[in-house]
Amino acid sequence: MDNIIEYRGVELRRAEHVALRGVDLTVRPGEFIYLIGRVGSGKTSLLKSMYAEVPIAAGAARVLDFDLTDIRRADIPYLRRRIGIVFQDFQLLADRTAYDNLDFVLRATGWTDRAARRQRIDEVLRQVGMQNKAFKMPHQLSGGEQQRVVCARAYLNRPGLILADEPTGNLDPETGECIIAHLHELARTTDTAVIVATHNLGFTAAYPGRVIRCEKKFLVDSEPSRL
Repeated sequence: MDNIIEYRGVELRRAEHVALRGVDLTVRPGEFIYLIGRVGSGKTSLLKSMYAEVPIAAGAARVLDFDLTDIRRADIPYLRRRIGIVFQDFQLLADRTAYDNLDFVLRATGWTDRAARRQRIDEVLRQVGMQNKAFKMPHQLSGGEQQRVVCARAYLNRPGLILADEPTGNLDPETGECIIAHLHELARTTDTAVIVATHNLGFTAAYPGRVIRCEKKFLVDSEPSRL
C-alpha cells in the first residue's frame, strides 16, 4: 500500500504567521505516531492541514492520494470521509443518543442500508466496550464514555488515517490510557495510521510508537519504534 502521508518542504501559516516550515513527513500504513510539543508549537495546525482545514502555504503534500496543494473544495468531503478524527472536547451531538450520533455519520457518508448501518454501529461500539450504552444521551455518559463513542465514530468508515488531538486531555489517567490502548491496537491490527497529539509521553512505554516533536516551527522526527 502507498504511504498514507507524504509532506515535502511544507509550510503552514495561521493568520499570516508561520506555524511550521520545512516539514518533511512520511507516514506508512499502520504506523502509530505521537505528535508532541508545547501549546502553540504547531501540532494542531499540522493535524488540521491533513484534512484540508489549514491550507498548504508552500511545498508538496499528499494525504491518502489527495494532493493538498490544489485540492478542489468539492473533493474535501471525500478526503475527510477517509479520515477519522478524535477531538479533545468530544463534539457529540447533544440531542442524539450515542447510537444516533453514529448513525448520523453513516447516513451523511452514503450508507443507505439501515441494517448495514446497525451492524456497523454495533461492531464499533463493541470494539470500544460501549455496546450496552448505545441509547444513552451524551449527558448521561462520563467523559471517558463519551470519548469512547468519539473513537467509535472515528472508526465507522474504516479510515486509512486517524487523527487524535489531545484525546486524553479531559480524562483521568486510567481512562486516558484506555483510549490510547484502543488507538494503539487499531494501528497494530490494521493498516490504519494513527497520529496522536499529546503532552503525555508516559504512554510510550506501554504503547510504543514513533515520536515527532514540533519545536521552533520545525518537526523533529524520531526513529520509529516497533509496535
